[in-house]
Amino acid sequence: MSSPARLKIGCIADDFTGATDLANNLVRAGMRVVQTIGVPQAPLDTEADAVVVALKSRTIPANEAIAQSLDALRWLQAQGAQQLYFKYCSTFDSTPAGNIGPVTEALMGALGCDFTIATPAFPDNKRTVFKGYLFAGDVLLNESGMQNHPLTPMTDPNLVRVLQAQCQRKVGLIDHNVVAQGEAAIRARIATLKAEGVRIAIVDAVSNADLLRMGPALSDMALVTAGSGVAIALPANFGLQPTDQAAALPAASGLQAVVSGSCSVATNQQVLHFIQSGRPALAIDPLRIAAGQDVRAEALAWAQDKIAHGPVLIYSTAEPAAVKSIQGQLGVEQAGAMVEETIAGIARGLVELGVRQLVVAGGETSGACVQALEIEQMRIGGQIDPGVPWCHAASPAAPQGLHITLKSGNFGTPDFFTKAFTALA
Repeated sequence: MSSPARLKIGCIADDFTGATDLANNLVRAGMRVVQTIGVPQAPLDTEADAVVVALKSRTIPANEAIAQSLDALRWLQAQGAQQLYFKYCSTFDSTPAGNIGPVTEALMGALGCDFTIATPAFPDNKRTVFKGYLFAGDVLLNESGMQNHPLTPMTDPNLVRVLQAQCQRKVGLIDHNVVAQGEAAIRARIATLKAEGVRIAIVDAVSNADLLRMGPALSDMALVTAGSGVAIALPANFGLQPTDQAAALPAASGLQAVVSGSCSVATNQQVLHFIQSGRPALAIDPLRIAAGQDVRAEALAWAQDKIAHGPVLIYSTAEPAAVKSIQGQLGVEQAGAMVEETIAGIARGLVELGVRQLVVAGGETSGACVQALEIEQMRIGGQIDPGVPWCHAASPAAPQGLHITLKSGNFGTPDFFTKAFTALA
């Protein structure tokens, strides 16, 4: 049994791919990381420097997200976590009702924390914050495709404004000029903001160098809220340095498959690349699911003939216009939940067919698949692309364990689905 005092950082993530994204950055910076699926019922029984509790709380009602996050906080405190980290998406996915602001304020209240920061910046994935505005690549967030997100359309790139609409506490800004000067300047700016009554500050970052300058100024902050980017700077506060051992996983074996439920621009490109490379791919039709067809059984029968010859792809990925058409016929929530449930059932069936290397694309899809596979915790391994590591987990469908990667919809290069298996080999 590990000593509770060994747990340096306790993390609460609002979705499953976001959790692995965060865990990946902590591993790269030298921490041994375990990711749990939901709040564990028992104490941590393996040595780790950090634990990431993965919730599926990004788009549920704010009061439910708060209750789940506080439950996770209590468990992490019982494991002796020295610093708490609330992780959300690098695209700041939320609505005016929450959930980033309400969860942040609930955690602050529970911890007696009078100040925290908020920065979704993740320069490795081209998410940067400048003068409080969030950029995705070279364009403002609201011009990046995120304005079409089916659940959390992001139409305002000004994070101070977005977060203030969700918060009771006053929101301010630590801008790039301050960050560029390093720890002392950041601490001085925090003191000034606190004197002005500000309790949460958006922090600019346009490079990893900015994140690394930010890190030392956060060493005594009880709660950090961020995307996964700033995680690269926190392990050094505990005297840790990058090491290959932090990412060690068992050797890979077994069949290979990809399931995708994301409709993001990046995932659409990845699906297209996989198909154009000549590999077998099957599209799932939500209207056939709604009509009562056994789409899961059909997909598994299709895969059974092909999977021995290399990776297969089963996907419901579609362009924004097609997604809106389906939502118009079935309703937004029903369409999403129905597809997630079907793909999760397919993922479980694929593992029962012998798949031991599984790529899952999409945050909500990943949550559904992990739950269908009854995975309770994962050891985090090496990175495939920024924010996306391979993991190793036990499942009743794979008692000896399987390798799984949970890819956020917007992450990864166009060849991600093929590259992932090469990286694992």
